Parts: sequence; structure tokens; C-alpha cells
Amino acid sequence: MIFSRTPRLLRRDGFLILVCAALILSAHQASARTYRLPDVFKIPNTQLEPMAYEDIEGWASDDHAEALAAFLASCGAITKSTARARQGRPRLYHALNDICEEAIAGVPYDSAKARAFFEDKFRAYRIARLGEREGFITGYYEPVVDGARLPSDKFTVPVYRRPPDMTMSRLRKHRVGKGKAWKTVRAKAAPYFDRTQIEDGALAGRGLEICYLTNETDSFFAQVQGSVRVRLEDGSIIRLNYDSANGHPYTSIGRFLVERGIISREDISMQRLREWMDANPEEGKVLRRENKSFVFFRETDLQDHEEAVGAQGLSLTAGRSIAVDRNIHVYGTPFFLDAVLPIVSERPDTSFRRLMIAQDTGGAILGPARADIYLGTGEDAARPAGRFKQPGRFVMLIPKELSPDTATAFVPLPLPRPGEEALAAAAPDKPEADDAKAKAIPPLPRARPKK
Repeated sequence: MIFSRTPRLLRRDGFLILVCAALILSAHQASARTYRLPDVFKIPNTQLEPMAYEDIEGWASDDHAEALAAFLASCGAITKSTARARQGRPRLYHALNDICEEAIAGVPYDSAKARAFFEDKFRAYRIARLGEREGFITGYYEPVVDGARLPSDKFTVPVYRRPPDMTMSRLRKHRVGKGKAWKTVRAKAAPYFDRTQIEDGALAGRGLEICYLTNETDSFFAQVQGSVRVRLEDGSIIRLNYDSANGHPYTSIGRFLVERGIISREDISMQRLREWMDANPEEGKVLRRENKSFVFFRETDLQDHEEAVGAQGLSLTAGRSIAVDRNIHVYGTPFFLDAVLPIVSERPDTSFRRLMIAQDTGGAILGPARADIYLGTGEDAARPAGRFKQPGRFVMLIPKELSPDTATAFVPLPLPRPGEEALAAAAPDKPEADDAKAKAIPPLPRARPKK
């Protein structure tokens, strides 16, 4: 149809057509190395660029045997899943299952054999949001806090298990097409009590208390991390892990201190945030309640030498496990991270180039190139974890059977249409958009010095 109209268009707007053709050609030339994967594997609003392993900085020097050990842990969970549990899973999950069976059959591995395995079974793709080159990296850990089984004048803050009346999800019917066919799908239930209501006693007296801590700050940061070791008065340790949340969205409260000039953007960290909350208990209470999300725990039988359990249901590996956006990625997927992180000091001066395995998730972990690195337990892990907030390059390893090389050629991503860049530049970014919400929050006074 378009060809039948071309002569008339040329007579009326020939010059406009020439300009459009030039713009399209320029766009394809400028985006020659940025591609969109075909339907065989696609992530919305994401760009994936094929990478040769020899072009990935730090790939050759990594300890691939250590990475494969973490991958095999994920394989144990994947291959043991039932046929029913695999129904409805994305194709990537099934492709990982096939690779996992081969990986398990090939045990043991040295570093050279492990590297060859990854390179033989996966193809590498640099991944980022559309229009971006890097992702964002943070860190998390398992805190150790003092607590007691029973309340007292010292231990007053309860840690709750999941309430039985909190519905995690509900079933609803969804009409398929224009006919009378229906399918059953899961829908999120309404949010439960928020943080303010729970801290004010909405769940008190219902027998949901697992133990008691000394202050709300310990409880808050245990919830942020998703796991905690509670050291009882007799010296024994109980291990608590994330069980569920109340359904309210997670809100990062550190940004409120930055927006008010209390702590600079460069200096904000979990440690600085905690220090401010400890020094300003009343203001800290107001700040803490801006995050309406509240986490419920379950008691585990993990031993002291075992790491915390992630969302995939297995013990994490410090320095090899990452939390990712579970709505985008599949647990067990390998990612190679390349960043400069503040590991040994406050300054980001340590090169971090490692193959990591997606084994966990979190309420603040959103986007295709977003990772939270699990660093272990205790203060040695807490210090660097609290400092991580750096950009980094992400390379995703995709099973070869899902690679576009086995389907169709790549399609170059076009540049934005004329005028889009100007509009994007004029539009407020997320932090500025959040200002309206921040202004509605009661102002927080500046920090008082510690007594």
C-alpha cells in the first residue's frame, strides 16, 4: 500500500521524505552495536549487546570454579522442582534446567573447566536500561543483634512472624479473548497494616512474637536486610529469615535526609543513616515510618557456619550471590559485574569484577541492571555493604539455545524520534518527581549531636 502512494507523496512532500530517510539511515548507523533480542528472548525497555568473552574485562582472571559452585547451588533448587512447579515458568528457567543437569553431571570442576563450561553453554550480553550504559550496585548483609525470647525492660521491640490472616494473594477469573473462555490467575491482595499501625500495637497480644530486640532501629535494619542473627542472653543464636511483607511498597528513607540537606548525597550510607536515627530517636521514628513496608520473619534451623537463605530458598554465597528484580530475571542466572566499589575504605577504589549468580530479591531492587551483592554476616560485612551505591557494568549470561543466533538476526534499535531528546531533557527525573511527595512529609529537624 505504501508503494502505491509514493508518487503522490513525492509530488507533495518530496523534500520531507528525503529528510526522514536521512534520519532513519543516521539512526541505524549510530546504533549499530545496540540491539534488541527477538521474541525468543526479550526483556521490555532493555537493551542487550552481544559480547565476546575475551572482550569482558576481568573475565579471564576470575575464579570460575568459585562461581560455578554458587551456580550449582541454584541448580540444586532448579532441578529438584516438580513438573507442576515448572508450569508457566519462562523459557529461560527451562533452559537453565537443562544446563544445570549437565553441570551437575560434570562435577568436579577446576577453574579452567568451569570457565570452559560457562563459555560453552552461555552467550554473553551487556545489559542495561534503554538509553543507559551502566546499572546500579548496592550491598547487603546479615546483621547480628541482641535479643530475648521474652519481653523485659531492656527487650521491648517484638519481631513478628507472618500473621495467619494476612492474605498473600487471591485467585480471580480472567476472560481470554472475546469468547467465553476463562483462566484463573493470581492477583495481589490489599495491603495489610502498615509500619505505623504495627509499631503502634496492631499485632500485639496475638502470639505472633518470635523474640524481642532492644530498639526499633535494630528491627528496622533487620527488615531491610531480610535476615538477622539474634544473640540471646544465654549466648545462643537464633536465625531469622524473611517470610513475607505487608504489601505496602518499599520506600528508601535515606533520600529524605539528603533532600533536607541533613546528610549529603555523597555521604549517605546505612551506617550514617543509623547513626542519625540513634542520635535523633523521635525524628528517626518519624523518618522510619515513611517506609510503610513491614517484614515478617520465620525462624530457621540454619547452623552458625551457614549463610542466610535467599529468595531462591538456598543459603547464599558471600561475594557470589546477588539479589535481582524477580519480575524480570530468573533465579540461577549468571551475571558478570564490573565496578569500582568502596570495599576497603570509604572511597570507591577497589576493582570488583566477578561472575555472580542471581539467588535473591528485594523490594528496592528494580530494573534489568540492578544488583544487591550479598557480603556475609556481622560487622566486617556491614561496613562495606552500607557504603555500596555505585554504577557498574552488567553482562548477562543467556543459554545458547535462547540466543538470537539460533533464531533471527538482530534488529538495530532506532534513535529517538526528533524532539524526544528535548522532551526527555525537559521532563523531571525521578528524584525531582519525588520532591512533591517529600514536601508533603512533616519536616525533619537537623541532627542533634550525640550525647
